[in-house]
Amino acid sequence: MKIMILYASYGDGHLQAARAISDAIIDHRLGEPLLVDLLAEAHPWINAMTRRVYMKSYSLMPNLYGWLYDVTKPMKHDSLFANWLHSFGRDRLRRLLLQERPDAVIHTFPLLAMPALKQQIGLHIPTCTVVTDFDLHRRWVHPDIDRYYVPTEDMKHELSALGIPERRICVSGIPLKRGFRSASVDPDCRLRYGFSALSPVVLVMAGAQGTLPGIADMILPLLGNPELTVAVVCGRNEALAASLCAQFAEACASGQLRIFGYVEAMHELMTLAACIVTKPGGVTLAESLSLGLPIFAYQPVPGQERNNALYLQRKAVAVLIHSPAQLESEIMKLIHDPVRLTHHRVRARKLQEKDAANTIALDFCSSLLIMGKTSARP
Repeated sequence: MKIMILYASYGDGHLQAARAISDAIIDHRLGEPLLVDLLAEAHPWINAMTRRVYMKSYSLMPNLYGWLYDVTKPMKHDSLFANWLHSFGRDRLRRLLLQERPDAVIHTFPLLAMPALKQQIGLHIPTCTVVTDFDLHRRWVHPDIDRYYVPTEDMKHELSALGIPERRICVSGIPLKRGFRSASVDPDCRLRYGFSALSPVVLVMAGAQGTLPGIADMILPLLGNPELTVAVVCGRNEALAASLCAQFAEACASGQLRIFGYVEAMHELMTLAACIVTKPGGVTLAESLSLGLPIFAYQPVPGQERNNALYLQRKAVAVLIHSPAQLESEIMKLIHDPVRLTHHRVRARKLQEKDAANTIALDFCSSLLIMGKTSARP
């Protein structure tokens, strides 16, 4: 089977989810995956512009982005706005479908051009949607999607309440890279990453593009605790890494502060951490949950990230942080309470399955065979 996986390059999470599913399909010899960044291929200028606006929204206009997210959250699939959103990439996707002739299509981003194409030109290609946030925006929802993979039972109930039959919804968790499926603590990693043997590591994630605001102010109180080691992952933001190294040269020289750029093997760093401070993107949260990491969501921007954080806070596996002083206080309370820390890790692991990518690949591909749809090519 040839499985087309559609994603978008807003942040890194949708691509990571697509790659995780692709790897699982290959690992289980279920077929040939084909990854497509649909908006980038169909409208490169629009894709570049909207990506820049999206990244700038973290610092320049977070409230506007949050307002747009909230006001469009209840939109119906057949509304004018939804039809306009899902029209992007439709012509390019039509050509790709006729050229590549996939047996099925998987979405890891809510750009749902497929349902309209199926209606317009009579394509009978099974499709599924993999929701990569803990908050459900109606942009993910369309009645002509054959299968949904969602992170939680709560989202399954939410989809069901919107009229999606329960038999079409699978609680899979959010798909993660291979490393997270078998991640375990390796003492040798501490030496490789330059951490001392005993100091608790506070892992600060700035995001793939280094967009988490106020990191210097955030880590200053943490560096005032000599018992802590602070590791900051700056992603692809080289200017942020250079600025932090210059501003905290003494802490870097002593080893109390470690600065990293983009880290491919994030599972290694996460297994060494006592807790994580992060912008609450769905995939990063799922990675943290899979390893039982206590999560501190630092000043989350309005929209899906704040809603992700609020959901996990209600589940008692995350804390929303509004100031550097609050962050330092909450981290120290957690580190000095091993019972609370243990309970937190147990709750976190229950919310995210490490084998989500395998579950999605096996379930969806096997359902294609059972339904006898592998011959339904355009």
